[in-house]
Amino acid sequence: MIKKQFLTALLIAGTLSIVGCNTIPDQQQQQNVELLQKHNWELSQIGATEIDLKNKARPSLVLNAANQSVSGSDGCNRLVGSYQIKDQQIQFQNMVSTRMLCADNMKQVEQFNQALSKVKAYQVYGSTLRLLDRHGNVLLLFHAAK
Repeated sequence: MIKKQFLTALLIAGTLSIVGCNTIPDQQQQQNVELLQKHNWELSQIGATEIDLKNKARPSLVLNAANQSVSGSDGCNRLVGSYQIKDQQIQFQNMVSTRMLCADNMKQVEQFNQALSKVKAYQVYGSTLRLLDRHGNVLLLFHAAK
């Protein structure tokens, strides 16, 4: 009888620990998605290079949870599109932009847009957003606007 009660208690404890372990990542994932969609993100780095903003507009992104849309700026042109999130993966889709010429800023604009097209994953740490390629390399580093 005691052996049966012990096995039952062990089975219940094991089940609870497995279920509990599965909910922690889900809660963390939900918190990451909420942080991602909560801020206006301003670009601070493209790859390992800090961006130069002397008299230039700062590239930015805003992700709208209600309709899975993204909007922002590449530092010259306005951007709009959509996105999908699954776990830590993110995919930007149907991105379109205005076509203004910003002669003093075109290199940075091109680098930003090329990097954005390669994004496959994201990481959010407080007020920092990292957009990553398929290998986990940081393509774009953002900070929450103040």
